[in-house]
Amino acid sequence: MRDLATEFEAERGRLLAVAHRMLGSRSEAEDAVQETWLRYAGALADPAARAEIRELSAWLTTTCARICLDVLRSARVRREAYPGQWLPEPVVSPLGTSNDAYAPDPAERAVRTDQVGTALLVVLERLAPEQRVAFVLHDVFAVPFARVAEVLGTTDVAARQLASRARRAVSAPDLPRHTADPAEQRRVVAAFVAATESGELDQLLQVLAPEVVFVGDSGGHFPAARRPVLGAQAVGRFALGLFGRAGRYTSRVLARPVLVDGVLGLQMETVYSDGRPLRLVTAFAVDQGRITAIFNQLNPEKLTTLPPLDDDDHWPPSW
Repeated sequence: MRDLATEFEAERGRLLAVAHRMLGSRSEAEDAVQETWLRYAGALADPAARAEIRELSAWLTTTCARICLDVLRSARVRREAYPGQWLPEPVVSPLGTSNDAYAPDPAERAVRTDQVGTALLVVLERLAPEQRVAFVLHDVFAVPFARVAEVLGTTDVAARQLASRARRAVSAPDLPRHTADPAEQRRVVAAFVAATESGELDQLLQVLAPEVVFVGDSGGHFPAARRPVLGAQAVGRFALGLFGRAGRYTSRVLARPVLVDGVLGLQMETVYSDGRPLRLVTAFAVDQGRITAIFNQLNPEKLTTLPPLDDDDHWPPSW
């Protein structure tokens, strides 16, 4: 069992990355990987059975993907009953570091910039479970279509069609795009914070794309828009009302720039008007020097693993 555990731990980070891309939920991804371990240990405790597996990584990926596919199919029902807008659980890590549990393998490092971040996870929610699995396995993690077909229980041709449909949906022209490198992200988000601090709508509109969208997920715990806020004027006013008050809350606001699903975002803490602690994580999509989407996660059930903020993490945040 010690050898089995060592082999599995070498694959855990990649399996977590695969499961998180498929499920959009950190806790569900961890559960899927744990179930993969249980199946691995059960099936391969017999040395003879272990010897029959030529590619352990491929076997684990196939098993984990099948588990994720079952979760996605059941999640459809749960998401339909979700109060308000739904956003994925953010994976938050400090700037300049990688989250070891979700560190990308070489295949994921080669993915285009617009295939990481909250924006991608939100778009993936529009896909049918089979399309999402096909796209993530092949387009994001370079799994051959023969293996994808095995996961889905279909043919190579059908798997290719599912990935193609998903690819068209993900690249639709009306969806938020995120193509900015880290330096551009930092410049644009810093300009966004400065504009909200100024309280000047015209200044804020300079960093918002005309078709920008604002999505907030509170899970019913705090007031939040039940539908996306659309367009620069509407999003600008909404952002000024939310972030412009950050420095003027009765309770102190703590804030820190962080990586959210691999791209620049903000982590904040304060106290709500009724005395409850309020934590939120804001992710941005940036394209051609402007913000195309703002994703505001304030559902406390999805923020249980956030790293703590310090007294030095004041608003406006230091860059």
